[in-house]
Amino acid sequence: MNANDRTPADLLRSALAADPGRPLVTYYDDATGERVELSVATFANWVAKTANLLQGDLSAEPGDRLALLLPAHWQTAVWLLACSSVGVVADVGGDPAAADLVVSGPDPESLAAARNCSGERVALALRPLGGRFPQAPEGFADYAVEVPGQGDRFAPYAPVDPDGPALAVAGLELTGADLVERARADAAELGLAPGSRLLSARPYDTWDGLSAGLYAPLAAGGSVVLCRHLDRLADGGLEKRLESERVTATAR
Repeated sequence: MNANDRTPADLLRSALAADPGRPLVTYYDDATGERVELSVATFANWVAKTANLLQGDLSAEPGDRLALLLPAHWQTAVWLLACSSVGVVADVGGDPAAADLVVSGPDPESLAAARNCSGERVALALRPLGGRFPQAPEGFADYAVEVPGQGDRFAPYAPVDPDGPALAVAGLELTGADLVERARADAAELGLAPGSRLLSARPYDTWDGLSAGLYAPLAAGGSVVLCRHLDRLADGGLEKRLESERVTATAR
């Protein structure tokens, strides 16, 4: 990775320049049997479209706070990098009433909390292949309906300040530069290097989960195998996955 990278969006741009075809995020949901693999180029395309939605249709600006009420999921990872691209603070599990806009998953409790946000509201069905809701929840834009028509390239209206707030999770607030520094340190601690494959079953509700499940592999030039509901995997399934996915490190 480029030593001059100072935001997560910078890390993604460097990964795209280095090897766009390699895997970046491989997602499993062992409650549904879903598996999705995104190359750096495919992931970056989703990020660009989401950033264009965020900046354009949702009128988000640098410094705005987005309450992100989503589980560990490949689409959550997309939103985290889209926020970084625009300069929006991703407040993971944050209070929607204190946020400028909110992004919610499909569960009723999350949607009910999200309605406390007075700003723009987006809901994700989290269905396989990024599928849409049969009917969007009232008061929410359906991400799967809104994002496909967005542009494949993104340019922020204003440069993103690496020293501005970027992420809030579990009482921790980080600037973009702080986040990159921590991700690099975590990558070293986990033994990650370019080409490493880290399997993470950690939830996204702490820094450790976000780092293992996205930021540290990205900072190292590696990739993540992100597993949700890993406890539902059949006996012997984990060993087979570690082998088939060529996993070199784990975080559980």
